[in-house]
Amino acid sequence: MTVQDSVHRSLRSHLATGAGRLARGASRALGRGSGGMIGGEVALALDPRVLAELAAGRRSVTVTGTNGKSTTTRMVRAALAAIPSRAGSAPGRVASNTNGDNMPSGIVTALMATPDAPLAALEVDEMHLPVVARDVDPEVMVLLNLSRDQLDRVGEIGTVERRLREAVLAHPGSTVVANCDDPLIASAAWDSGRVVWVAAGSGWGADSVGFPRGGRVVRDEGGPWRVVSDAEAATGYRRPDPDWWLEDADPGTTADARPESGARAVLRGPDGVRADLRLSLPGRANLGNAAQAVAAAVSMGARAEDAAAAVGAVREVAGRYAHYDVDGRDVRMMLAKNPAGWQEALTMVDADADQVVVAVNGQVADGQDLSWLWDVDFAVLETGRPRRIIATGERGADLGVRMEYAGLSWERARTPMEAIARCRPGHVELLANYTAFRDLRRALDDRGASAGEEASR
Repeated sequence: MTVQDSVHRSLRSHLATGAGRLARGASRALGRGSGGMIGGEVALALDPRVLAELAAGRRSVTVTGTNGKSTTTRMVRAALAAIPSRAGSAPGRVASNTNGDNMPSGIVTALMATPDAPLAALEVDEMHLPVVARDVDPEVMVLLNLSRDQLDRVGEIGTVERRLREAVLAHPGSTVVANCDDPLIASAAWDSGRVVWVAAGSGWGADSVGFPRGGRVVRDEGGPWRVVSDAEAATGYRRPDPDWWLEDADPGTTADARPESGARAVLRGPDGVRADLRLSLPGRANLGNAAQAVAAAVSMGARAEDAAAAVGAVREVAGRYAHYDVDGRDVRMMLAKNPAGWQEALTMVDADADQVVVAVNGQVADGQDLSWLWDVDFAVLETGRPRRIIATGERGADLGVRMEYAGLSWERARTPMEAIARCRPGHVELLANYTAFRDLRRALDDRGASAGEEASR
């Protein structure tokens, strides 16, 4: 008996999901895409309550934030799959929108695809969290970070914080796994009576100078943040003490010594819990993602050691960090979508790589206002050694101007494929924003370029 057999569903819901599955299958058969959105759109059009009916009977985790949603959701999915199955449940079955379709329609499609999964790990767009949480009633809500995204598409960061706070207040029974290093996330989670604080890091602080509940955020010499009023008096808001935190794997070294290698750290938790995080993915930010994924899974009943091992086995997320062999060129693909994400991705570029391709489009999904390029410190690409940097994409000229002002030597290529072709055989680091990354992956897949995983390198 499936999860959905165990709960009462209306005839309208059954008809809606049937039509949605047909639409998804047709989309895939016609080569129009994965069907991750259209299936859910059809089902929702026929039954606006279909998400609530599909979610009933499942234990769900929602994951939201500006950066790291897809990676953390993939980690949560892996960690939940490690939870021993209960009597009558399907072991290892976790529903998840693994392709990043994080609007309600994408979540409906994911739940339709796995009707027998008792658990769900759901990536949710920040602005849609209240709507999705209303129907899903998540057992755990993971709040990662907040920073400025495309203003012409998403809006001001204060509006996003209020949406997250709205979802938290509407679900007092949910456990909220929140990043205590991000003042905006702390504000959104502050009123929860079931909050689990995780010191997941917050490298980008430019958008959290003003605290949403009044006052301004200050950081004393890089230490814990606190909020003061205009009169410099403390407001009482400050960085919460973490329940989970990271320590360096080896004393005297950084947790991630080589940007291109899998990150390492020790995760500490409540009651003396200690788990080794040995990720297959690079970057300090992914250690923070992993810490929140483990905390969420433990809140759902997983053992910390099992959850840590499971997230460490995640090697690639929808093509991110994958290697493609393109005529002898080993191209490692990385995705970045906003200033905070770009700054973090730039720290993951292999310092020894002497060929770097950077691709930027300006389509609706990317945000057509590219003024954010001037908030990113591209000068970190300068290593003091010879390095070929190629700017490409629909807005490659804008990107090149920004690099010129950063003091970088660069050249222009019309398309990412042309940029890769200009590189000599060997290793190539490639960073791209959303549609540039998406379109390049399709082009590489169409030409039959072989893709490998980060850890296989």
